[in-house]
Amino acid sequence: MSVNTRILLKQRSRGIPREQDFELVNVAADSPAAGELRGETLYLSLDPYLRGKISGRHLSGAVNEGGLMAGEALSRVVESKSDKFKEGDIIAAHSGWQSHPVINADSARAVNPELGPLSTLLGISGMPGLTAYAGMTRLAELKPADVVVVSAASGPVGSMVGQIAKQRGCHVVGVAGSNEKCRWVVEQAGFDDCINYREEALRDGLKRTCPGGIDVYFDNVGGDVLQASMEQLALGARVILCGLMAQYNINEMPPGPNPAFTIKARATVRGLVVYDHEDLRPEFEQQVSAWLKQGKIKYKEDMVEGLEAAPGLFCRLMRGENFGKAIVKVAEQ
Repeated sequence: MSVNTRILLKQRSRGIPREQDFELVNVAADSPAAGELRGETLYLSLDPYLRGKISGRHLSGAVNEGGLMAGEALSRVVESKSDKFKEGDIIAAHSGWQSHPVINADSARAVNPELGPLSTLLGISGMPGLTAYAGMTRLAELKPADVVVVSAASGPVGSMVGQIAKQRGCHVVGVAGSNEKCRWVVEQAGFDDCINYREEALRDGLKRTCPGGIDVYFDNVGGDVLQASMEQLALGARVILCGLMAQYNINEMPPGPNPAFTIKARATVRGLVVYDHEDLRPEFEQQVSAWLKQGKIKYKEDMVEGLEAAPGLFCRLMRGENFGKAIVKVAEQ
């Protein structure tokens, strides 16, 4: 009998998730019906938006107590009852935290392993990278010499945002939570500067690094970081709102930033949801694959092995202690 290892949400997290909020179970692996396939999970992506699903506040729906934890994964097809995929194909699907999922073929997407290292298809070449690409190429209206600031700068979205902006001739400043992360952002990802908000007051750091104001602010966190950045906007600034890391672990919605600064800067504020930009994927994949081969894009992964390690890494991610794209290696390629 084939076994499917699954990780369930044992109880809704209160505040920052704890490992005891999750439960590992082993069940018999299901066989696919017509139009379905059974996969073997190779890599599982852990992302901050999952905390919103645990709370029941994410636009893509909730994970209920006793339910399978959600998440995007790369899998190898081991059995197919669909004409769309054959055994051995590598696919991406939101199949959750499990080792041998049965997946509706219509909800799966074929991936090209030649685009780059397979794990990057969940990071710099996957959803986080596409998020950054859509924000920078479609929403930010980048101009050469723009001053661009991005929060959570060492993460898969933030680091890609900054590197795309640098290739467009912009001056890029990151915001991160440690000297190690700031060093990587500057020395490896090529940002012009990085503010460690744990060691320097953010408003002081933004005035120091962006004395003429911020032309483009890409926000991954919300909260005080968003407010401080809005206070430093240049005339005609563009603000891209993408993530809500500062409020994922709280129960009450925080007050929004003061609109006076948006009005003063005559700024444009746009919300970014990656699902709206799926049409960019072919262009994005071709471009990022070329960048990777040319060494123009750097990335950092925080990878653990074994599905049982997923809760620990997710909790570390939600405490802000991870460094790079959080990925679980579930099985060998």
